[in-house]
Amino acid sequence: MPDRPDYAALTRGQIAILDRINSGEAGLAVLQQVVRLAQEILGGLGAGFAEYAPGHGRVVAATGACEHAIGRRVSRDDGRRPGRTELIPLDSVNDEFARQIEGADLHQMLGARCEAGDTVFGSLHVYFGADAGDPGPEHHAVLELLASYVGRLYSHDSGLPVYGDAREAAARTRRQENRDLWVAVTSHELRTPVTVIKGYADTLTHHWDSLGDPGRKEAARIIGTRAGELARLVDRLLSAASEDGELGVAPAGPFDLPEALRAAAEELPADLRRRLVLDNLPAELPRAYGERDSIATILTELTTNAEKYSPSDTPVELCAGADEETLRFRVSDRGVGIRPEHVERAFERYWQADSNGAGRAHPGAGLGLYLVRRLVERQQGWVSLRPREGGGTTAEVRLPRA
Repeated sequence: MPDRPDYAALTRGQIAILDRINSGEAGLAVLQQVVRLAQEILGGLGAGFAEYAPGHGRVVAATGACEHAIGRRVSRDDGRRPGRTELIPLDSVNDEFARQIEGADLHQMLGARCEAGDTVFGSLHVYFGADAGDPGPEHHAVLELLASYVGRLYSHDSGLPVYGDAREAAARTRRQENRDLWVAVTSHELRTPVTVIKGYADTLTHHWDSLGDPGRKEAARIIGTRAGELARLVDRLLSAASEDGELGVAPAGPFDLPEALRAAAEELPADLRRRLVLDNLPAELPRAYGERDSIATILTELTTNAEKYSPSDTPVELCAGADEETLRFRVSDRGVGIRPEHVERAFERYWQADSNGAGRAHPGAGLGLYLVRRLVERQQGWVSLRPREGGGTTAEVRLPRA
């Protein structure tokens, strides 16, 4: 292995590959050229690319000592490591395509994930002999660059994938993740009104006489309010089922964030609506890009969280704004405040803060903020918590501008 990659060959090879891509050619022949270039530049004994299909991979392009492995089925390895490249001794590999190469004195391989966006299309490997030494940072960087070209090739619809359909596999994974999130969100939302309705119904059944007329009317009022919430939730569940039976989400698109926030605030329980201050929702803001229907769920979780952890006689404030790239809205309270060490843990599934050191003061499953982060990040946004100056907590959601 040379001490440094052959940069002159890299430059020539890049120009040739880009010329073919820009001319609309993006099939197996160009992929084979990238694999050959990887071997040449890094001084390997062989190189290969394993294309990923659901559950496994298959070698679709190879050169040098690896050439006869084309067509072999291999294990797929698309784990998300800190870096995109990894040096692997061959004696540590059980069933990777490296173990299926015969008749060559190969010692180790340098591999890189080939991906575009959230989709991993396969892995590019260069193989070295025992006397080659270890690849340096420049070798890793060059292979990562070439892997990015492979990802670009697979982003075109021109003869790739060869064997499997990585795009369809990734789409199925995303659909399953959306379905799981949909189930988690709806079950979480349904649980609260059902629990309240059942509780007050039991109270009326077992304590009818002792409640008196005012108590019975109040219980009936709360049951009616929560039943209305439940009816709205059921309507949302029915509208989330597409004609083919797929459970998913409304498509993303531009929407008016302040208007969506005001509409979502109208669906909050009456006691929470009375505490909510909407004085800083500018009417003239750029449009956000995302899933408008999710705003009701996000706002409900953030304001309910603020209500739990702040005195009932203090306001919960909602404001919105924009910068050059994002739109934001904030929910702020004057409660106990979140500890700095908890600002990330609060979004973990099932985690709840022990606010007074004596156990959980508020019931719940610890799913609300977890679901908020999942919903926001699905829209290419982000959410954060921070202590508020003067006491309390501020939750901030940012979404892309349309």
